[in-house]
Amino acid sequence: MPSATGFTSYADALLAALARDPSRTAVTVGESGEEITAGALHATVHRMAAVLGGRGIGRDRTVCLLSGNRPEALAARYAASLLGARVVFLYDGMAAEILARIAGSVEAALLLVDPALHTTARELLRHTPGPLPAVMTLGEGAADLGPDLLAAAAALPATPEVPSAARPGDDWCIRHTGGTTGVPKGVRMRHAPYAEMVLHQRMAAAGDPPRFLACTPLAHLAGILADATLVAGGTVVLHRVFDPAAVLAAVARHRITHLWLLPPLLYRLLDDPALPTTDLGSLTRITYGGCPASPARLARAAEVFGPVLFGMYGQAEAMSITEAGPEDHLRTGPGGRITVGRPLPGVTLAVRDADGRDLPAGERGEVHVRSAGVMNGYWKQPEATARVLAGDGWLRTGDVGVLDDEGRLYLVDRVKDVIIVVGGHVHPAEVEDLLHTHPAVAHCAVYGVRGADETEEVHAAVVPAPGRTVDAAGLRAFVTEHTGALYAPAVVRFLDAIPLTPVGKPDRALLRATAAKGR
Repeated sequence: MPSATGFTSYADALLAALARDPSRTAVTVGESGEEITAGALHATVHRMAAVLGGRGIGRDRTVCLLSGNRPEALAARYAASLLGARVVFLYDGMAAEILARIAGSVEAALLLVDPALHTTARELLRHTPGPLPAVMTLGEGAADLGPDLLAAAAALPATPEVPSAARPGDDWCIRHTGGTTGVPKGVRMRHAPYAEMVLHQRMAAAGDPPRFLACTPLAHLAGILADATLVAGGTVVLHRVFDPAAVLAAVARHRITHLWLLPPLLYRLLDDPALPTTDLGSLTRITYGGCPASPARLARAAEVFGPVLFGMYGQAEAMSITEAGPEDHLRTGPGGRITVGRPLPGVTLAVRDADGRDLPAGERGEVHVRSAGVMNGYWKQPEATARVLAGDGWLRTGDVGVLDDEGRLYLVDRVKDVIIVVGGHVHPAEVEDLLHTHPAVAHCAVYGVRGADETEEVHAAVVPAPGRTVDAAGLRAFVTEHTGALYAPAVVRFLDAIPLTPVGKPDRALLRATAAKGR
């Protein structure tokens, strides 16, 4: 049911799509094989919305969602959005203290909890400053935390038709970025640009109907692609965790058309021994992004998967910014990099120097972006907002990049990740790109560690390739030979796996902290 204002939110569009073909499978739980029809999901969303609305949830209220990848988490989010409430994702895998700071900062009215995460929820509540939110669970198994939303929704005598309350300028969610110290920055994302993005996401055109495998957290980009899949009349297959062998098996079994992976997960898929014998013929689009990617590994991915590889550059503060298509993976630019593509429709890019002056093609500077998708600002952090948002609508991304003569953007690194060593500046991504060309290196992460004298050193964490041996001296010599001693890691740590953040990015903060403790 559309809102009285005539605005169609993403939840309205999604519910309309579910109602058009109620018998189709909307969600499949990969581990159990459980299938949920579009009609059942539509009814669950309205029933949940009725229960939540009866508890005072609506516009200007905040609902925190602590859940893994499960259908109930999707339904609960859609119900909250239908009511016009703000949704805040609490990443499974973050420390409870950080989650508590987030919940406290957004003044959560309600905490929805996956029963499998009841221990984290209890720790979160124990650390939450100020008034505690009400708590409901998404199923049985943690009755002492609060009532079961699923049971309450199922107990309604009939399925109500809950009217939409969202308005174009309302925040549909607050997505947090960072979070190793203090209160993470909360990015305010408005309903109108999000609905526009979901409605025009390229899903059905590349596979009709699309079948998307959500094997990364729904709290991150997988949730956006799940929304777009359902709006396009497709099916979402849910995996609770990323496992390369399970992903390959699911692609073949469910005839998956769409995958989203962060580069480290794409590398793990490439390295899985089952890859050569897996039928990947259904795949029409593998999208990667979220952190820098190795040109050598991307070239291998393009060779293995064929013309289905798409690179996406974006950030929470601006949503999607550029896209690189399969043809863009056949060429390299400055420093041997593969482009992140050209600006998407409605997006304007500029590369600027430290004084804010536009730089010509070929020169490095900070990437600035202007579009309807740029955030309202950071939640209750006006000073942080002022540092990145100019009055004319431009956003400072914090990324170092260079444009070519044809408008393609090449990313160099994050401004904050640049390592300031004696003699110059080192971009970690450049060293990572080089190390990934070494035959004995499967994965790596490069980061700066500050010493007692406040100078920084280049450190590298390396996962050796299977069956290969390599030592730190050999890798330092390799880097020195190709780029010079300035870039050579002072310390090389060999690991079984690169630690990742809850959304799948290399956890440089953890690597730095571990290195500092070892001094």
